[in-house]
Amino acid sequence: MNAPVVTRFAPSPTGFLHIGGARTALFNWLYARGRGGKFLLRIEDTDRARSTPEATAAILQGMSWLGLDHDGEIVSQFENAPRHAEVAQELLAAGKAYKCFASQEEIAAFREAAKAEGRSTLYRSPWRDADPASHPDAPYVIRIKAPLEGTTVIRDQVQGDVTIRNDQLDDMILLRSDGTPVYMLAVVVDDHDMGVTHVVRGDDHLNNAARQMMIYEAMSWDVPVWAHIPLIHGADGKKLSKRHGALGAQEYQVMGYPAAGVRNYLARLGWSHGDDEFFTDAQAQEWFDLDGIRKSPAQFDLKKLENLCGQHIAQADDAALRREIEAYLEAAGEPALTEGQAEALERAMYCLKDRAKKFPELLEKAAFVLAERPITPDEKAAKNLDTVSRGILSELTPQLQNASWNKETLEEVLNGFAAAHDTKFGKLAGPLRAALAGRAVTPSVFDMMLVLGRDETLARLTDAAA
Repeated sequence: MNAPVVTRFAPSPTGFLHIGGARTALFNWLYARGRGGKFLLRIEDTDRARSTPEATAAILQGMSWLGLDHDGEIVSQFENAPRHAEVAQELLAAGKAYKCFASQEEIAAFREAAKAEGRSTLYRSPWRDADPASHPDAPYVIRIKAPLEGTTVIRDQVQGDVTIRNDQLDDMILLRSDGTPVYMLAVVVDDHDMGVTHVVRGDDHLNNAARQMMIYEAMSWDVPVWAHIPLIHGADGKKLSKRHGALGAQEYQVMGYPAAGVRNYLARLGWSHGDDEFFTDAQAQEWFDLDGIRKSPAQFDLKKLENLCGQHIAQADDAALRREIEAYLEAAGEPALTEGQAEALERAMYCLKDRAKKFPELLEKAAFVLAERPITPDEKAAKNLDTVSRGILSELTPQLQNASWNKETLEEVLNGFAAAHDTKFGKLAGPLRAALAGRAVTPSVFDMMLVLGRDETLARLTDAAA
């Protein structure tokens, strides 16, 4: 196709944004964005009993968190029902579809008899070629006339050519007896009207492609490029489910994973670019192509996700990381940071980012800069503040009063103080950590002193020495 690329993501609003759906959205987004095309969003809300505004909101929030922006207005499939019905009527008028008056009981009886006799249970309606003059005044459905001979070939960018015998295709219902369109018709009409050029979706829809192609061909519409991607499995090789952990995209935000890391990991689930594991959005958009998608199911690996997330946290812009952490706290229902805390967190980011795989780990390291005086040491840290240690801190504090507040000078002062007391700096570190952070495990003492600044550092040391 020479037309500009148009992809779409079309979730059903019956629950959260499943992590598998998030990957489908990501693949469509990457393919369109990397080619200067459009990425559209359609909500397939025809199942009125199960579709809810809350589920739609959850899907939109999940996509927003992942940074998957879409072009144009959101399309509601339900609102397009009159257009879907119009196409069915057009096919009926053209003789490519027909009215079927068979009742559910008649169809069930046919299938039961066919099963008992060992014949195909594929229903062939006696109304397909019936004279309209014989039509009763009774409810009917509109069925498409499926080809009876030959084959249908689905030319799929992931699965390769998939051939289906046409005698295995039934005359699919287009309009129900109440005049409402079926999902299979709605999808095709919406994709055509939205100008979708590439349909990238789960391989559980592969068989649908052959039936949907009947509509494309009957309407003389261009068939889109198909790319049916394998599903995501857990480490045990079974379809991803609750037993494997979180399923909703937003659950990963609530657990404190950075969106960039999740995007990177989802892109690698079933797709590869050489041996590259860590990459940016710009690289992913440049590299992503359908021929890099594997046929076999991808396995979700939490350790790999965490490793990539750690790398993204380490390389993130400090101000952007601060904003994402503030959004995480809100999503997780945690208390918001004060402006002062947020500024201090950003200032400390350089000594917090390394080796943190999730935001809770980073915030744990940031406890020293988020805490307010007086610092109350935890049980482990308190053991480092005995009488001798308090005396050492009391003696050390005046020596820091007039020291230049940079790492080299602070190292010189503290190492000199330790040598004067015939000990090593390591012996001072425990009491200093307890005084400055109230914790036994913290960033380096020097980094904490630099982030806190002279006045706050001396005040905390004075408090601890009292």
